[in-house]
Amino acid sequence: MIPYWMSRTQLMLGDNLVEKLMSKNLLVVGLGGVGGICAEMIVRAGVGKMTIVDNDTIDASNINRQIPALHSTVSQSKAQVLAARLLDINPLLDLTILEVFVENTSMQALIEKEPWDYVVDCIDTLSAKVDLIKGCMDRKLAIVSSMGAGGKVDPSQIRVTDLSKSYECNLARYVRKRLQALGIKKGLKVVFSPEKPDQSKIIESDKVYPKKSIIGTLSYMPAVFGCTVASVVIRDLMAMD
Repeated sequence: MIPYWMSRTQLMLGDNLVEKLMSKNLLVVGLGGVGGICAEMIVRAGVGKMTIVDNDTIDASNINRQIPALHSTVSQSKAQVLAARLLDINPLLDLTILEVFVENTSMQALIEKEPWDYVVDCIDTLSAKVDLIKGCMDRKLAIVSSMGAGGKVDPSQIRVTDLSKSYECNLARYVRKRLQALGIKKGLKVVFSPEKPDQSKIIESDKVYPKKSIIGTLSYMPAVFGCTVASVVIRDLMAMD
């Protein structure tokens, strides 16, 4: 039975597609500025089962762009705060919370943990991101990957394309290079922006380990990236047999 809170989605999509979304099982890795809003939009669309993965706690510097980040939630677990929000949106959501930092070995176990219908990559650390992508592509799992939202201001330039067609994105360049070394040159759906970033807005810092730098970010850009990623997921799920 489709719950009343989904009535507008039901009107838009019809019973069959809504019920299809309700039956899907998703993995969302990374709950920062992009991943948090992406997970929320997917849940609001009606997906019935989700695992969220993030080991980070909320820092005051997250408040300008991250859905779980409020002054009242500083120092709390991003995954736990977001989980409470998701369950308040859909109390029937079958939600698993993993507060872990996934590296190569544990990433493979995570990918094989369940028969995922879709994997959503919103990781912002390079090695873990590449491990997730490679593992999913080896197993022919549906995956979409977000590239960098930092240092950009124009949401109208955001695009959905193959990684091989991305440009003017530092994160995409590093991911391309790592994947090419592993024999993967194309076949990964990404959300990216070709807007040229201001390199002066990027500073190296040891305070954000395992990342190596901090980049300036505006409130709306990660959110628009996240909504775009969510739109890719929902549209692909509806098109699946």
